[in-house]
This record gives sequence, structure tokens and C-alpha cells, in this order.
Amino acid sequence: MGLYKYLVKTWKQALKNKYRILWFERVVQWRREPVVVRIERPTRLDRARALGYKAKQGFIVVRVRIRKGALNKPRPRSGRRPKRMGIYGHAPRKSKQLIAEEKVARKYPNLEVIGSYYVWEDGMYKWFEVILVDPSHPAIINDKNIGWIHGISKRVR
Repeated sequence: MGLYKYLVKTWKQALKNKYRILWFERVVQWRREPVVVRIERPTRLDRARALGYKAKQGFIVVRVRIRKGALNKPRPRSGRRPKRMGIYGHAPRKSKQLIAEEKVARKYPNLEVIGSYYVWEDGMYKWFEVILVDPSHPAIINDKNIGWIHGISKRVR
């Protein structure tokens, strides 16, 4: 078996006794961090590499936290009639993963989203990691696999 097969196998056993404490410590730390956090390297290397990540300049990995549930808005403090409060019936026709990608794209407007993958969830949040690439970086422009993203017509897909 190759390395990535072992990584997938390890990921599937994440809640077994050996890894359980490690993950719960990580999640406690993640809850205290901001919603969008740039990280040094991907948590799930197998998924990141499958989506096109390379450990070279120009590639950036960001972890984003999304609230679980129906995304209902909080009840407004100031007065208005109940119909106009806007707290019911808001069901976006987007997946949580797509919402996470859009949130990261707003935070980093000069980078392009390549892909994202699920990392973890608890009772209140879901975490995704989003792979971004800098289309104007020389290492990206000269890369034969991802260099296509440099063109102006490829922006904000």
C-alpha cells in the first residue's frame, strides 16, 4: 500500500482511541480561532493532493468554520412587524461547502479557489479546508498543471 492509502485509512479511524484525544484537543483550539484562518499545511494531505494542492509557493490552505443548521438569522433587537423580521424561511440552495468557499474568496480577493474538503464537525460547527492559488505568482504561472489559471478570463469562476 502507498502512503495515501494509509492516510485515508488513518482518517477513517480518526475517532478511535488513539486519535480521539488528539482530535478533541484540536477542535477546542479551532473553536477559539477566527472563522477564516490561514494554515501552514493541509490537515488531510490525501484530499488536498487529490484536489491539486502542491507544497510550493503560490498555494495557500485556509481553514474555515461554518455554523451548522438552517442558517436562520438571529432575531433583530429593534422593533418591526413579525413578517419583516426575516428570521424564518431562509434556506439557501447552496451546500455548506460552497458557502465556506465563498466566505474564503471574499476574505482573499486576489486568490482563486481551487477546491475544498471537509475536515471535522461538532454539534455547532463544520470545518472545511479551502485550497487557494495566487494566479500572479511566478511559480504558478510557470507550472504546467495549474498555469492555466493565470489568464484573465479564468478569474472568479
